[in-house]
Amino acid sequence: MSQDLVQTAQIINSSPFSGPAQMACDAMMLENLRRRTDISMSVRLYKWKGIWLSIGYHQKKLPQKWIDLAKEKKLKIVRRPSGGGAVLHAGGITYSLAWQSPPRKKRQAYVEASQWLIESFAALNYPLRFGIQKSTHPTGNCFSSSSIADLIDDQGNKRIGSAQYWQGGNLLQHGEILLDPPIDLWREVFNTDPPQAAPSYVPRNGLIDYLTKRCVTYWSRFNWIQSELRENELDNIFRNSKSHFIKLSDLEK
Repeated sequence: MSQDLVQTAQIINSSPFSGPAQMACDAMMLENLRRRTDISMSVRLYKWKGIWLSIGYHQKKLPQKWIDLAKEKKLKIVRRPSGGGAVLHAGGITYSLAWQSPPRKKRQAYVEASQWLIESFAALNYPLRFGIQKSTHPTGNCFSSSSIADLIDDQGNKRIGSAQYWQGGNLLQHGEILLDPPIDLWREVFNTDPPQAAPSYVPRNGLIDYLTKRCVTYWSRFNWIQSELRENELDNIFRNSKSHFIKLSDLEK
């Protein structure tokens, strides 16, 4: 039996957290790959507690409009450990995948880490493919362009926007699966119409369970386990979430 067939991967069950806690949990998943020898991959699918705008690591100067919306309590802002543009987390599902020793070339890693999503939606008769635009360091809306990091439908709607963060040769890839973007808030935030909602035959109820099962089926070379966040991991998440929290006063400096 080859070594790949005995590697262990885990699905992590988690409740909706605040934005800083979600980002701290994603970062912890990546860190655990370095500290633990018993896990080769961790996957999490989740929703956010409240409406959040996550900004990429390289987005420093934010539009005043976003700061004003945060002041008006229409959304909250959190910084991701990964790059890319701003993502409005409302009406969708977020996935995160931490992978020990993936392909070292970024493009190949994106392709291999995203293939299970392509096959999952193809099975729902909703084909997705990679974008073709050149990757940049966007300062605005993540969903305004589509590169090799993203998945678009046959009408050109960007359905999944993804970003990566690397640490010691291990990969964290996470992204937003856009289902029903809030039209009015999207226009307020990005001054443009959102992509079309996903087709009605893409299920909203039970989609996380469906994608979880498809993930396990696709990565069949792993021995999958399902786990809850342990008490010490929750303590770690809430302690480290402070580093992802953004104060409005800091944004206005």
